[in-house]
This record gives sequence, C-alpha cells and structure tokens, in this order.
Amino acid sequence: MFNMVDLIEKKKRGQALSRQELDFFALGAARRTIPDYQLAALLMAIWFRGMTAEETRDLTLAMVASGEVADLSAAGGLCVDKHSTGGVGDTTTLVVGPLCAACGLKVAKMSGRGLGHTGGTLDKIESIPGARIDLSMERFVAQVREIGLAVIGQTGDLAPADKALYALRDVTGTVDCLPLVVSSIMSKKIASGAGAIVLDVKTGSGAIMRDLESSIELAKAMVDVGRLAGKPTLALVTGMDQPLGTHVGNALEVKEAIDILAGRAKGRLLEVSLRLGTLMLVAGGRAAEERQARALLEEALASGAGLEKLRQMIAAQGGDACVCDDTRLLPQAARKIPVRAERAGYVAAMNTAQIGLASQRLGAGRLSKEDAIDPAVGLVMDVSIGDRVEKGGVLATLYANEKGVEEAEALLRGAIAIAGEPGDAPRLIDALVRPEGVERF
Repeated sequence: MFNMVDLIEKKKRGQALSRQELDFFALGAARRTIPDYQLAALLMAIWFRGMTAEETRDLTLAMVASGEVADLSAAGGLCVDKHSTGGVGDTTTLVVGPLCAACGLKVAKMSGRGLGHTGGTLDKIESIPGARIDLSMERFVAQVREIGLAVIGQTGDLAPADKALYALRDVTGTVDCLPLVVSSIMSKKIASGAGAIVLDVKTGSGAIMRDLESSIELAKAMVDVGRLAGKPTLALVTGMDQPLGTHVGNALEVKEAIDILAGRAKGRLLEVSLRLGTLMLVAGGRAAEERQARALLEEALASGAGLEKLRQMIAAQGGDACVCDDTRLLPQAARKIPVRAERAGYVAAMNTAQIGLASQRLGAGRLSKEDAIDPAVGLVMDVSIGDRVEKGGVLATLYANEKGVEEAEALLRGAIAIAGEPGDAPRLIDALVRPEGVERF
C-alpha cells in the first residue's frame, strides 16, 4: 500500500515515480479516496520537478486505466479523432469533421467545453437550437456508423482521473505543465477509442505554450505517448498569435463554420482545417498520400457535401438543421458595437488570449465551470496582423446583450497593437510532428 505523503516527498526531491505509484495516484483521484489537498500538492511538485518521458507515459496509461475505454469497433471502420490544445476562433472541428466524413472517414469525437480565454466545441454545438451533446455510447457509435460523424461530450466513465485532476489544476496554477498537459489530453484520446489521432498543437499568445520550441516539445511528447499506447498519432503545430477564424463566440463560430462549408468564406480557419483533414484522411486510410487527400477535401467543399454532413450531424443530435440554410436561426445578440482604432497605422501584433477574454466578458465563455454561457454574444474581427487601419476604422465588432461591453472593449483595444510600419504576418503552420521526427515549415 502506498502513502501519498511518500509520493509527494519523492517527487519534491526530483525522483521518478513508478508505474505502481502513479496507478495509486490516478485511482485515488478517480475514486476520491485521496483528499484534494494531497492531490494538489503532488500536482505542484510535478509542476516544479517535471517528469521523465517514462513517467509521463505511465501517468497517461494510469489515467486511462482509471475508467472505461470506449469500444468503437461497431462504427464500421477505423475512427480518427482530432484534438486541438485550445485557442481563440478555433472552429476547425465543425469544418474538418464534416469534410472528412463526406470523404468517407469515420470521425468519432469527444470534445470539451471552453474555460477562460479558449472556446469549447460542446458550447458551440449547444448554441444550435435543440442540439444535444449528451448521447449514450450506443447512440454515439450508431451515429458514426450511419453518417460517419458525431461530436459529443466525454462520458464520466472515461478517464475519470483526468476529470478530477483537471479541476484541481485549473485552480492551483498547474495547467501549464507539459507532462500534466500530455497526460490529460492523451488519456482522454486513448480512452475515447479512436484508432488514430491527429493533434492540432497551438503556439503563440493564445496558446497553452506561448513559444514555438515549447509547443513542439509538447507535440513530440503527445505523439510519443500515442505511439507507446499503440495509437498512430501525429501533430500539426499551428499559430495562435491571432484568432484563427474571424468570429469568436459560440453561435458566431457556428455561423463561420457554415459560411466556410457553404463556400462563402475562406481564410486561415479553412486552411488549417484542410491541412488537418489531409492528415486525418491519410491516417484513416481514405487517401494514399496528402495530395490526393487534399483534392478529396476540396471536392467535398466545392460540391456542398461537407455542409450536408454538418446538416446530418445536427439533425441526428436533435438540432435544427435549418441553420445550415439560414444562419439567422442561430441565437442573435441584441447589440452590435464597433470598436474603432484610435490612431492610424498597421496592425503589428495581437494578444490572442486577451481577445478571447474580451469575448468571455460578454458572456461567451466562463471563468469557472459553473458559469452560464450566452450563446449569442462574442466578437467578429475586422482586421488581421499586417493590415492597414485608419483612425476611426473598425478593428472588431462586439456582439453583446446585457453585460461586459466596457470591459470587453478595453481588453480588445489593449490586445491590438498599432504601429507605424507594417510587420510580418505570423506563420500559420509551423511544424509537423510524426513519430519519426519533426518537419519544420
């Protein structure tokens, strides 16, 4: 029998924990047999002392073993999951999922909610009138089998240790710890039963890891854990130095996804979605190589097949699929407030996290998991890094109801730097991480 004080002391001194000790830790967290103050103490010791690659792998597998593992074998093919480490205006799931499903791939995704400055796919789906994310496992698998696509919330029986530890990490300042990030993400991905995993690891001012080298290190660690767990895994490292899409907020992001699938919008969000989709189709065996995969996705986009898959998914999950034909059926904010530039110049930089927090202050996000979401509110960016703006020109438009307008406007102004000379636009795709190595772009 292990003792938590011994584990805390051991890690406090920088020593590695064994698989058996990590099993004890994970099961204790899942079953609530270890008090929160001891769990938090070990999390902080890990934050300060780190973990070896073997410890990170063992913690991930221990967290998987703390609950059930989904069986997707009845879905009718190899299921591929895509996961983003979190960003602002990051609506790729609602673009790439339907496009890949239209190409014959089985996309079975369990998503999360937004917290702080990042958006959550579940909150976006729930902004669609009637749409549900609480499907049973049986219905989830059947929907993937029938239409090739389902996005739901994670059941409480999958990786319950992560649910307990994530809640503590969020309130103890231990979110930005590489082994804890890796074990949190990969335990859920492995437990969700996907046959292959494609990761979108963000880097920049709106990401968990702000600098490129740390983001690549995180991607390599997750890819390695996936390989050791027998799940083919690769990661695209993408920029989050400005919002990925132009729309930030739940119904607003659904609208942008629909506009892209309908051919009315393009831009960074579409490009990253196509790059991720290319990797997903190859990983799932629907294309022999990336050029063929890209062509299949572009055809699904041009023909409207991707939008039809989104329509099918919304209907299957109880939502009003008519939003795909008329986005005005989505929740609408009462007020539209332009935020204007106070000087002329060029958009030199953005604090993306601060832009996400501006949307959160309007009610689009939450500071704690208990906070209510207003699905209608958020903001739409009118400028990108490198754009010329005149004094009085619109930087962004706030979509607001009753709260947070002044605070959101202040955050937004502070997040956008205007300079006298144009700067270089940040790179959209930085690296591709495979088990065999890193390809930088």
